[in-house]
Amino acid sequence: MHIKTSNQEPFTLGVGDYTCNLGLHVAGLYETEQERDDIIMGFLSQGYKEGDLQLYCPAERTAEDFHEKMHHRCPHCNTHDRNYFQINSAKELYYPEGAFSPKQMDIGLNDFFTKSQENGKRTIRATAEMVWALDAIPGSDLLMVYESRLNYFIAGKPWISICLYNVNKFSGATIMNVLRTHPFTINGGILTENPYFIDPDIWLKENYPAYLNI
Repeated sequence: MHIKTSNQEPFTLGVGDYTCNLGLHVAGLYETEQERDDIIMGFLSQGYKEGDLQLYCPAERTAEDFHEKMHHRCPHCNTHDRNYFQINSAKELYYPEGAFSPKQMDIGLNDFFTKSQENGKRTIRATAEMVWALDAIPGSDLLMVYESRLNYFIAGKPWISICLYNVNKFSGATIMNVLRTHPFTINGGILTENPYFIDPDIWLKENYPAYLNI
């Protein structure tokens, strides 16, 4: 089933039988480890098959657990090959200096993307378990600013992000803001356009105007 998500070229998501378009920002909502892993393993194994670069940030599991379970799910996937898989801890990716900053995330992602394209256009598949934000990291109250601004970053790029939210751990208010900052959702293995999404120009102006233009 194809769902048009942008005007870029189509790709196979790896979750269900969906094909979409590059430049995709998705909230992956789940209640169980099985639901979470069905998204992660399907998404990343499909990317490996297609030669994409995978960026994964585990937070509810160790990197070793991911390597082991991914091997069972996808025996041909060499998750230790950094040409295809880059596994970062939450600290390495989101708060390397000890505090989370949407501006620094913008800079870091742009640097990563630029380097990834040095040898020609290459699709990036990124997914992360966002429960790290519940650990009272300084600046983590600005997580939704980052999520809203991520729509600016992804637009027009060969990039797909699935941000994973455990609905048993995050408050209802937070999940509502997740919906307001992600144009598409995966829930129960079903990909849908999100009717609660608010364009970042509007959401940021109403909630965090200082971050509208940084």
